[in-house]
Amino acid sequence: MADLPARADIDQLRNQAKDLLAAAKAGDHDASARIRAVSARLVLASAQLAVARHYGFASWARLKTEVDRRELLNRRDVRALRALIADDPAAATARLEHFCDHRRGVAPLSYVAMLRFDSDRLGLPQDASGTGEVARMLLDAGAPVEGDPADRETPLITAASYGDSEVAKVLIYAGADLEATAATDAGGVPGGTALRHAAVFGMTHVIDVLVGAGARVDSLEMAAAAGDISAWPLTSATREGRIRALVFASDHQRLGVIDQLVDAGTPVDAEDAKWGRQALRIAATNGRAASVRRLLELGADPNLRDTWKHRTALEWCEGGSPGHKEARAILKGQPRSV
Repeated sequence: MADLPARADIDQLRNQAKDLLAAAKAGDHDASARIRAVSARLVLASAQLAVARHYGFASWARLKTEVDRRELLNRRDVRALRALIADDPAAATARLEHFCDHRRGVAPLSYVAMLRFDSDRLGLPQDASGTGEVARMLLDAGAPVEGDPADRETPLITAASYGDSEVAKVLIYAGADLEATAATDAGGVPGGTALRHAAVFGMTHVIDVLVGAGARVDSLEMAAAAGDISAWPLTSATREGRIRALVFASDHQRLGVIDQLVDAGTPVDAEDAKWGRQALRIAATNGRAASVRRLLELGADPNLRDTWKHRTALEWCEGGSPGHKEARAILKGQPRSV
């Protein structure tokens, strides 16, 4: 059994069936055997069924429905999705299956929560607006706000990880549990809340939404990511905790927090022992130009190389966003070590 490509096209699949039938009629033993395995007749309908079974579907109609459903989600076509769900209510909740990039299957609501982040990979328009409207429609059609209990994370955690604040707002309004945690064997941030996922993956806009909705800030590092450490006295914080907080503040461009941490004696160039992250390096890697400038003003060493790939912050600053371009320009203006 094969996996469908991420952007499966029903016309290409029809052509696969036509080519399979033509090969079988021309005497190709393997092509004929594939069709004969599902039907005694060498006709197009039999070839289409053989293609459907090749991709794990019971019928050509089920294959077509699944390809159409994913394409409508990609286009964020609420009107067409609503019509599809009216004909087949399970389409709002049944997992999308047999695609190469979601081999475990993925619920439509969680798929939509990833869509903005995946737009480049899927070849979708850069403006992935409308995900919130699709999420709201799926919830109205019966999609559970907390997702499938068998999933490793809730849709809100997925939206936080992938940076879709529009979907996060819809889920929160629908009553999503702000303090739900991912499974301890999940990828990303095992056992972490939506807030922690947003913090670790640099999704500042989602952090602001979650904190505004009342998500619990449970550590100095999460407070630094959120931009307010006033409830966390630095005199009682460990050195390692302050270093991690500085990394999070730098990743989310919380400049006032950066100042407070460095003023409290946090070593500006130190790596955190837990993940090996370092403030200037993470700011450069993620294109946080304002943090790069502030850290350099506070004495960060632009020539410091990491212990993993032995790169400087400039060499880690590889992205093509405006933030990356500005950060590179700042770093290139620094004196180089000989």
